[in-house]
Amino acid sequence: MAKQYIGVDIGGTKCALTLGRECDGAIEILYKKQFPTVGTPNEILDRFCGEIQVALLKIGAEASDFSAIGISCGGPLDSLRGVIQSPPNLPGWDDIFVTDFFTKRIGLPSYLENDANACAIAEWRWGAGKGTGNMIFLTFGTGLGAGLILDGKLYSGTNGNAGEIGHVRLRADGPVGYGKLGSAEGFCSGGGLAQQGRTAAELDPIAAAPLLAACGGLDGINAKEIAILADAGDAFCQSIYTACGEMLGETLALLVDLFNPEAIVLGGVYMRSSNLLAAGMQKTLAREALPQSVAVCRILPAGLGEHIGDYAALAIAACAQS
Repeated sequence: MAKQYIGVDIGGTKCALTLGRECDGAIEILYKKQFPTVGTPNEILDRFCGEIQVALLKIGAEASDFSAIGISCGGPLDSLRGVIQSPPNLPGWDDIFVTDFFTKRIGLPSYLENDANACAIAEWRWGAGKGTGNMIFLTFGTGLGAGLILDGKLYSGTNGNAGEIGHVRLRADGPVGYGKLGSAEGFCSGGGLAQQGRTAAELDPIAAAPLLAACGGLDGINAKEIAILADAGDAFCQSIYTACGEMLGETLALLVDLFNPEAIVLGGVYMRSSNLLAAGMQKTLAREALPQSVAVCRILPAGLGEHIGDYAALAIAACAQS
């Protein structure tokens, strides 16, 4: 039987509204609208409500035709109470009771999860992790967060903060991620790759000359340009991705040893540049993790690809209504 859901994605720079229909284990997008995250929390939430009404009119539906609303947002947040709690990329979003807001305004049950958990549910339900009982999703984008599917259900912890692998310190020193020197996020994220590229370029500006030229100087270095040059055969840029892959392998080894998953699904940078990361990652993972656990764990790029964000909030609603 088909069920329909409304997805609300609240991001630091843009917001997205998605309406979808799930049937026979597949999801169909009925409507999508993006708009910039500009204004106070109340103004943005009011706009979401307005956009929902517009969407319903355009597809000829009513709110009662939908089962639930799923809300995806960066943490920290309290998923059990439905409260957004001052995410660093959303200034002013302090103790916002977002599920209560949508339930009252739209009249549908509403559920909140952090973006990593939302993507994990989407990949488990409709993507690369479909059919697994134990799966981990890693965002590997601007930051590094994990969503944990354990024994066939989302594990979010006591107050929704499980899976923050990016906060784990891998080295006493190193690039900064999640506010911590040498963290997994510092080594394994788009922002971390940029930091590592700048540090390496400062140490060897001659070898980094093509990268510096492509980026307009040291401050312009970013993960995308490093990847472009690495793909073109630039040894300096390839070494940056190789080092990142090795640290990613260490991070995955921790997850493999702790949770013994069937699959680890990676989005973001890994999804786009697995060719540059996989060799170093696999070598380190094989060295650091329990062989019996590595043997049963597949490392996969996100099956929903660049459109995973379209499905993440819908997945929250679908999972809550299952």
